[in-house]
Amino acid sequence: MPKNGDNLSALGFGCMRLPMIDGVIDEERAIAQIRQAIDDGVNYIDTAWPYHAGESEPLLGKALRGGYRDKVKVATKLPTWLIKSREDMDTYLNAQLEKLGTDHIDYYLIHALSGPSWKTIEGLGGKAFLNKAVKDGRIVNPGFSFHGLAEDFQPIVDAYPWVFCQIQ
Repeated sequence: MPKNGDNLSALGFGCMRLPMIDGVIDEERAIAQIRQAIDDGVNYIDTAWPYHAGESEPLLGKALRGGYRDKVKVATKLPTWLIKSREDMDTYLNAQLEKLGTDHIDYYLIHALSGPSWKTIEGLGGKAFLNKAVKDGRIVNPGFSFHGLAEDFQPIVDAYPWVFCQIQ
């Protein structure tokens, strides 16, 4: 990562589609897969609030116990469609920290941005939220995932000193 010097693995591990049994995450298998990936050199693990109906982050938190948290960079995402106020941003981030069993998120994305959703988040104080969370150490690297139209991308990129982005 040129902006911060992190040496991330060429492949990351995404926790959007974990193994399932009878409609729920197969916890034993999912944890084994995550840990095996880490043992084999993967050091970027990606999850988000809505993945597996809210169960991906807690599962990842369990998988990272026993020293695994120190071996990886964790990415998760602010669910923009649920945000109605500036306070909601802190509420969701703090809940995610608890679910993941950590005091910081290495790569925190404003999730599923498009032109209109960025205008909403920006209008609710999104930049102030990111600045505060970076300053107090809850977020290390602020970023966004982009799900919008090509013409909306550059204005979002230029609106904040992002460290990274993921493009759908």
